[in-house]
Amino acid sequence: MSAQPVSAAKPFSDRDPFRPQTAIVTAGDSGIGKATAVALAESGLDIGLTWHTDRGGAESAADEIRGRGRRAAVARLDTSEPAGVAGVVDQLADELGGVDVFVNNAGAGVSASVLELSLDDWQDIVAVNLTGAFVGLRRAAQQMVAAGRGGRLIAVSSVHEHQPRVGSAAYDAAKHGLGGLIKTMALELGRYDITANTVAPGEIATPMTGQEDVDPRTVHRPGVPLGRPGDAREIAAVIAFLASPLAGYVTGASYVVDGGMLQMGPQAGSHLTEDDWREG
Repeated sequence: MSAQPVSAAKPFSDRDPFRPQTAIVTAGDSGIGKATAVALAESGLDIGLTWHTDRGGAESAADEIRGRGRRAAVARLDTSEPAGVAGVVDQLADELGGVDVFVNNAGAGVSASVLELSLDDWQDIVAVNLTGAFVGLRRAAQQMVAAGRGGRLIAVSSVHEHQPRVGSAAYDAAKHGLGGLIKTMALELGRYDITANTVAPGEIATPMTGQEDVDPRTVHRPGVPLGRPGDAREIAAVIAFLASPLAGYVTGASYVVDGGMLQMGPQAGSHLTEDDWREG
């Protein structure tokens, strides 16, 4: 689908208020992605969601969406192979009848120092977290421009979009790049009434952090001001806000949702083992 030319875009005064009907959420099979897909369904949207290795998780999420009276479509997506990303976005948009909200949630990481990080690992992490994200966000934007109804682009980044972490060079670089990409898209797509923002989680109790089905309120984190990891639903709530008409004047922003971790520094937040610092 080709993008609508700039000259054909409606002037702001002639546009209808943004009323999202459909959303695509990548990596919607578990964790933040699944929580987001369900939250958006509860907001009244039909949902397309993708999975990479856990089809059962995606089908379970789709059943939850349908249980809330919304349509759900499921497709496999491997963002480490960026050439195939646009086709999956098109497939889900065709099934849903368009895409008003696109949430890029797929991501991966590897722990290795710069001296030990292999080129293959670097390329894989950058492909998943940045290049694949670019292709998906761009295709969704093209769909939105052609439809002429406005839209919402939301990328799940990380606190490491803002501050680095030892042993995470590829991940840090990709998330920094994702933040820059979103800011540029905000500049370029505002004329089409499309907003672009990131949500930057800290440590969240999900399978990616080895905390599947863990109640974060039972886990003590001395280095986080709120004293615990986050719940995936707490990230989903912020994404749902950014996807809504209420966030119509929010673009180019990064919403950090980390329990205050960044105020401690990225190493202190996850590595402090005592609460002494709270006493001043």
